[in-house]
Amino acid sequence: MALIKEEREDLTIEDSITVKREQTDLIALKEESQELDETEEKDQDDKHHDFVTEKHNRSQTKKKVSLRKRAQKTGSRSRFTCKHCGKSFSQHEHLKIHMRDHTGEKPFTCQQCGKSFDQKRAFTVHMRIHTDSAFTCQQCGKCYSRKENLRYHMRVHTGEKPFICRHCGKGFTRRGSLESHARIHTGVKPYTCSQCGRSFTHRPTLNAHQRTHTGEKPYTCSQCGRSFDQLGNLNVHMRIHTGENPFSCKQCEKSFSRKGNLDVHMRIHTGDSPYTCQQCGMSFTQKGNLNIHIRLHTGEKPFACQQCKKSFTYQRDLKRHLQIHSRKQSKCRPVWQEVYKIEQF
Repeated sequence: MALIKEEREDLTIEDSITVKREQTDLIALKEESQELDETEEKDQDDKHHDFVTEKHNRSQTKKKVSLRKRAQKTGSRSRFTCKHCGKSFSQHEHLKIHMRDHTGEKPFTCQQCGKSFDQKRAFTVHMRIHTDSAFTCQQCGKCYSRKENLRYHMRVHTGEKPFICRHCGKGFTRRGSLESHARIHTGVKPYTCSQCGRSFTHRPTLNAHQRTHTGEKPYTCSQCGRSFDQLGNLNVHMRIHTGENPFSCKQCEKSFSRKGNLDVHMRIHTGDSPYTCQQCGMSFTQKGNLNIHIRLHTGEKPFACQQCKKSFTYQRDLKRHLQIHSRKQSKCRPVWQEVYKIEQF
């Protein structure tokens, strides 16, 4: 019985060892299987990433080729050039819009207030005043589509000028106006003429100057046919036909077609003579009169008689002198007529 018991115990130990070995082998096999699965998943992820990367690279290459072809197509496209200023455009429609700068044409007219515009975009923005919830000035009734623009406008009524020039103390309602004004003090002239090298503080001044080289006068009066190089000059000229004199003196009620003429006239009432001769201290109300006066100091005589070459400081003296020649010719005329008659006889 003891022998049988010992055999059973030995068998139980061996079975236990066998089971443990089987469990160990099973765990190792399971771990190996997990590693193999992870390796396969990683390979699949790498393959998918490589596929996506390759697809993206092909897409980028196609996009670059498309852009290159488009650029070549655009470069080879015939360009449309303005005959007035030489500016070029890739589309004829853009050239037509640009030509309105020269002709002054404004085909888009507001049916509610009559205001006209040269571009549809500006017309669309303007229409918001009538259609959208506009911001209205309570003092003059003028409407704006943006609150910011109304705020700028209110400074006209309040007299507020928050942007002050640190050089001369002059105030402005907008920052852009102050920056333009500051160039007077700094001497900065960023706009240069490509033909003569002359520089200007403002782009519109450069544009007007360039027309002196081209001779371009794109703004034509519809009533008399006279042409002008600037739209402002045409507007002033139109007052000759309309008889409009919008600038009135508040002291004597005399009216003028130009504000500059009113400013000069006002000096009669104020006694202001802002133009002073540096040599003798004499003052004048107009700069032109100062320039004429300076000729007394320089000895300049720009007005010359074409018959006897005599020169004069003032134009009025040349006109008076020319009457001498005209009187001599009138006295000599009968004598020459008599000689002519004798020769004919």
